[in-house]
Amino acid sequence: MTAKVSRVIHHEQSAFQTIDILDSEVFGRILLLDGHIQLTELDEHAYHEALVHIPLLSLDQPKTALVVGGGDGGVLRELCKSPLLERIVMVEIDAAVIEASRTHLSSLNAGAFNDPRVEIKITDAFEYVKNSTEQFDLAVVDCTDVYEEAEGELSEMLFTHAFYDDLKRCLTETGIVVTQADNLLFCPYSLEEISKLFASVFPVVGSYQALVPSFGGFSGYCWASKGAKVAQDWSWLKTQGLDLRYLNAATHALAFTPLRFK
Repeated sequence: MTAKVSRVIHHEQSAFQTIDILDSEVFGRILLLDGHIQLTELDEHAYHEALVHIPLLSLDQPKTALVVGGGDGGVLRELCKSPLLERIVMVEIDAAVIEASRTHLSSLNAGAFNDPRVEIKITDAFEYVKNSTEQFDLAVVDCTDVYEEAEGELSEMLFTHAFYDDLKRCLTETGIVVTQADNLLFCPYSLEEISKLFASVFPVVGSYQALVPSFGGFSGYCWASKGAKVAQDWSWLKTQGLDLRYLNAATHALAFTPLRFK
């Protein structure tokens, strides 16, 4: 799939990665890290709403949330919609992504960086989780994919048994961790590997999907917990006042409907 770029908005080589923000005719504004699409203006709400609200709405009275990565602010925006959350900690290793997003993707993050409940920590998430004594009701891992052809990537340590073992300790007894799991059609091995990794640490593991065209169709998500379950009944969820654009009864049902392309 190709998209015609109409204008280069921002180009930067940070201490960690190449950051590009472009305008395109079909997808609108696009954020790329090291040449890979992280989000597009056209459909980022589908990705972020599914990543955040499907597990968040399954929790009873959640008060705290941890975001690993997510420097564009999309996850923060969705978390800040919840009136129940009292504290949101975002751990992002690359401050340059946050600054570029504040400047050039302000309509996307919609002031979430300035929400008084948000605390931003510019540090390595692997070390943060390893040393943290705090517990969270929801942990959202919004990191970059680990690509087959690349080595020494930023996210490599976040797809390890050690990281999720530490993260398990940082979850409340009723908490849930969720991560993006790449494209389910073209990269099914990503979800398979993450599910195995989660199952080696957590007693309860599950997955779901969302329609994200710029990611090649279906975007996968994997979640895990010490015992909590992600709700599959839309009628049970209290969604009033959340201003959801993608998630509704139909797309929520689709999230848990097995894909049959083979």
